[in-house]
Amino acid sequence: MIKNTFLGFFFLITFSMFSQKKNINNYKYIIVKEKFDFLKKSDQYKTSSLTKFLFKKEGFTVFMDTESLPNDLAQNKCLALFTEVKDKSSMFTIKNIIELRDCNQNIIFTSKVGFSKEKKYDRAYYEAIREAFESIKSLKYSYQPIIKKAIVPVVIPKKEIKIVLKAKEVVKVVVNKLPILYAQSKENGFQLVNATPEIVFQILKTNLQNFYIIKDKNGILYKKNESWVAEYYNENQLVQEEYQIKF
Repeated sequence: MIKNTFLGFFFLITFSMFSQKKNINNYKYIIVKEKFDFLKKSDQYKTSSLTKFLFKKEGFTVFMDTESLPNDLAQNKCLALFTEVKDKSSMFTIKNIIELRDCNQNIIFTSKVGFSKEKKYDRAYYEAIREAFESIKSLKYSYQPIIKKAIVPVVIPKKEIKIVLKAKEVVKVVVNKLPILYAQSKENGFQLVNATPEIVFQILKTNLQNFYIIKDKNGILYKKNESWVAEYYNENQLVQEEYQIKF
């Protein structure tokens, strides 16, 4: 039986709340523009100062975009929401909304429209921004950091595949590679002939079992396991040959 074992691969699955839509409570900081796009000057009509004040009053940690930032925020701007006041004013009415965007410019929250019919701009923007901020005030902000859960390795169990090789029937075939000689009885021994037939050896009996003298060859013939070995000299060279002999 051959056994192949395949190790399971480890797949990492991250369980993170980042895959869910964040809400305003998941952000640690608020960054307010010192100059909103619809204005000509920085903090014109105190719009940026007022916006920062309103956020701070509701428990937010707030910075102007021109201020020095704490280390964690400097290294990771995605800890903050970026505040944009938009102007939707008509001829006789100042209208503002407040947008909160994340570090990827995705809109996280949009306030209701704040109105003011005041003729003086500083007073009008003050009223419109405060009214728009009521939407944010109603959220009752409380910072709740997102806790990233540990990466949990999911182990796919080892899958063991057993491959069974069915034993094949083995037929043992004996192939006679050795030359076969046939023993013909003679006085004091045998003559060994091949299939031709021709005489290969004449052997003489001895007092030892399975041991013969090869006549006219100055040699001997003896049994070794299941075969017979002939040893004799030919021109001073020792020759050793192996045969099967049928007596």
